[in-house]
Amino acid sequence: MSKTSPELLREAANLIEEALRRTPPAAQVQQIPVATTRTPVQAEVARLFAPYNGGGGGGAGAGARRRPARSQVIRRSYTHTFCCLADNKADKVPSIQLKADLLASGLGEQRVTFSGNDNDPMAVTNKLMEVFPKLQEGGGFEFLKIAGSTRSRNLSLLQCPNTGYTLAYLKDPSTTIGQATIYIRPLQQDLPIDSESSGHASGPAISCITCQKEVPFSEMKLHRANCDGTPMQETHREGEGDRCEENDREPPTDRDSVPVRPETSVQSGVEPVVIESGKIDLKELDNDWKIIKEPTLAAQVFKDNLLSEHATGKPLRLKMDVRESEEDRERALLSFYKQQQEWACPLHCTLDGGVGQTLLFEGEPDHLVPAASEVLIESNLFRVAGRMIAHSFLHDGPHVTGLSPAVIHVLFNGDPEMATIVVEDCPDLHIRSIIQMLELEELTQEQKDTVSDLSLSWDLPAVTKTNQRWLHNKLLVHAVIGRTMRQIKQLRKGLKDVMLWPLLTSRPDVVPLLFPKMAGMQFVPQMFLDKITWPVEDSDDEDEGLDIECKCRITGFLRVFIETASSDTLAQLLKFWVGWEMLPSELKVEFSGGTFPSSSTCFETLKLPAHYNTYKDFEEALVAAIDSAHTGFGLV
Repeated sequence: MSKTSPELLREAANLIEEALRRTPPAAQVQQIPVATTRTPVQAEVARLFAPYNGGGGGGAGAGARRRPARSQVIRRSYTHTFCCLADNKADKVPSIQLKADLLASGLGEQRVTFSGNDNDPMAVTNKLMEVFPKLQEGGGFEFLKIAGSTRSRNLSLLQCPNTGYTLAYLKDPSTTIGQATIYIRPLQQDLPIDSESSGHASGPAISCITCQKEVPFSEMKLHRANCDGTPMQETHREGEGDRCEENDREPPTDRDSVPVRPETSVQSGVEPVVIESGKIDLKELDNDWKIIKEPTLAAQVFKDNLLSEHATGKPLRLKMDVRESEEDRERALLSFYKQQQEWACPLHCTLDGGVGQTLLFEGEPDHLVPAASEVLIESNLFRVAGRMIAHSFLHDGPHVTGLSPAVIHVLFNGDPEMATIVVEDCPDLHIRSIIQMLELEELTQEQKDTVSDLSLSWDLPAVTKTNQRWLHNKLLVHAVIGRTMRQIKQLRKGLKDVMLWPLLTSRPDVVPLLFPKMAGMQFVPQMFLDKITWPVEDSDDEDEGLDIECKCRITGFLRVFIETASSDTLAQLLKFWVGWEMLPSELKVEFSGGTFPSSSTCFETLKLPAHYNTYKDFEEALVAAIDSAHTGFGLV
């Protein structure tokens, strides 16, 4: 008889229970797990995640215990750029040369990596002492960073917290350090700068082209900066006591003295300033102009230092053909000063043959202001003019005379509201007449309408009885400063391009030397006569057929004209002669075959016709020539 499915299942279950009752207890514990079949992908996943499952590579059950996670030690690090200074009073970013000297002395700029507790100040101190060992001699240190924009050279102090400088403080966003270089300044005393002890010389020995001394390759730059230019053979002769040749030998131009520009002539009437290098420390040489009392001498020392520092730079070359038209000469001059160059490098000017007609300054003498021309502003010509003014001052050339004191005040970062402005500073006569209406006690309705039209066009209120004086000052400030602010900013950039800005801001008494007043320039006849080089018998003039009597007659007429002329007439003659109101080192006189007197301002030469028989005819012709030439340095 066949059994049903439930009966068969019941019978199987009974047999299993009976078998389990017969099995010993030990056999029940030792059960062999059934191997499960896994794909290669599942096996690889199990191997990768085995540490997180708390089991071995063969896998573990869901109830397997996980190992307790180990407590990981967090290691913190901080890397930043530091620059260790040597002067405990330094407040400026060091120059490139000074950075090289500091680096050679074991100081200077380094990338420093800190590790340790962020709140431990010793983590910062110990690491800095390890990187800059000489810092231990400073009696502490303080941190500084650049103040203002990235182009600023001023340094501001990072205030030290009560706990000292820590990594947490340096990382704090409120300090606004970011990626800026942190400058380390010794607290109590200067650090020694000794390039010889900072490291070993490397590279082959090279002979110095000046003193013939053998210097290691790595030290040649520093040697050239301090080389006195004395040949070794000459030093050897001096050591032997051969003093008699020393008096006969021509003294070197660059030994034991501050280098003087090559174009400075020993025969010039102005003797160059020479400072004995044995009497002054080389480190103080760059800043001694700050403590010199006389502004003229301070400016000369600053210019000599600046030119000496860039004496080996790429020369500036200006080439102009004076036979070309005024427009072509002007274009050549402006294109030269529009270039981005190191303006303190040596200047080489080549003239293959006066001046153009671009009016940059307008107004009355001693009240000149930049011209309000959008074309000039958009062309950036006032920055070009600033370069030309500073470059001319650097090489003892002519100056811009008669600039308004209010413009000069604002040019050197003065407050426009604090500038002393007078009505004569307004070059526009129509605007000046409207502003002068406000000086009246009572205004007619027509005058009020005229003033109100001007004030409203400049975003100022209409005139009333209560604001009449206030509106007068506001209109004057806007007419003189407000309309020329962009031009003044361009002039300031031009002065900075030639690197005269440190001198002018540190020594305000030098500013009148750069921008002299017309009223302060008084000429006397003897000043001219001392500078004139009279023509000689064998001179190469245009008219070679002149006899000695004719030449003496014309030169005598010129001498009489100079001796009897007023200071204003002499200033006009000088402007006609050389192009500006500043006496050069030499004034030349030549004879020509023309009808009226003429001049070659580039060569500082006055050309006189020889057909005058009376002084009256000569005087009338010379005065007419002077009055017909309205040029000068104000016209570029």
